[in-house]
Amino acid sequence: MAELDIARVGRWMAAHVPGYSGPLSVTKFDVGQSNPTYRLNAASGSYVLRRKPPGTLLKSAHAVDREFRVQKALWGTDVPVPRMIALCEDEDVIGSMFYVMAHVTGRNIDDPSMPDMVAGERGDIVAEMARVLAAIHDVDLTAVGLTDFGPPGSYYQRQLGRWTKQYRASETGPLADMDRLIDRLEAEMPEDDGARTLVHGDYRIDNMLFDTERPTCTAVLDWELSTLGHPLADLAGVIMQWQMPPGPEGRGLAGLDRTALGLPSDAAFVAMYCAHRGIAPPERFGYYVAFAFFRMAAILQGVKKRSLDGNASNPEAGLRLGAYVPRFAALGLDWLER
Repeated sequence: MAELDIARVGRWMAAHVPGYSGPLSVTKFDVGQSNPTYRLNAASGSYVLRRKPPGTLLKSAHAVDREFRVQKALWGTDVPVPRMIALCEDEDVIGSMFYVMAHVTGRNIDDPSMPDMVAGERGDIVAEMARVLAAIHDVDLTAVGLTDFGPPGSYYQRQLGRWTKQYRASETGPLADMDRLIDRLEAEMPEDDGARTLVHGDYRIDNMLFDTERPTCTAVLDWELSTLGHPLADLAGVIMQWQMPPGPEGRGLAGLDRTALGLPSDAAFVAMYCAHRGIAPPERFGYYVAFAFFRMAAILQGVKKRSLDGNASNPEAGLRLGAYVPRFAALGLDWLER
């Protein structure tokens, strides 16, 4: 495999992974557009390696060290995560920072409409999504050592500044709706209510693994965007994703008969989550969904830029995803009116 030096990985594993024994074979997962991820099969078992992509990267992006830290901290809590094994910060080993974790078996569901399931199964899976999201936001930050995992201050003010800067750095052409969305999000931002929890940053069904027999989550994956912040960001992110068209790329529920499919409405999912946390339904929820559309547009613009620069994990898919940026910007403006 040209982009991963198996011999170097094997030598590093022998020195840093307890109980490791070769020979080693590597298979790249074809999902994900951010940090390339590989399955490692060895005589001692199966592992997963996740690395920063090669090439010039945006500052603070692809933080695999943060992924490693947060998942290691969550091991043994009510939040299911893979067991972290070792972090390599020496970029000379394979050309970029990486970490190795235990391989977790389970179903990866990449379509929230779950076409191969029956109505009751679909409902149980979504109910589990609400339960696990509440568990993430209820993590005792002091107990797990994550009180310093994000900077202080208004989460939304900070995130708007960060993602506006990331978007501008990866801009490939003018987009008036995105400019208007950024301006309105700044002008209409709700006052900071002081809510501060662990947030996943990209919580959706295809970043989870489920037991092969039961509707139980075995692992929440892809913690690259995790930080301390406002829990409504994750909740709004789920609802944002569902507004997209169904299918392998939109991965949404727009236009589908959710009742017939056994899937909850947006409001019902929000109510499930709030019941788990014992909180009231949020006010001005349209703002938070609009923000989720803005942030995803900025992320996809970065994917598009990396594809054009030749640094994307899957350049062809990256360009297709980048084509969604104008739609996300328009939908963000629409949700601000709700």
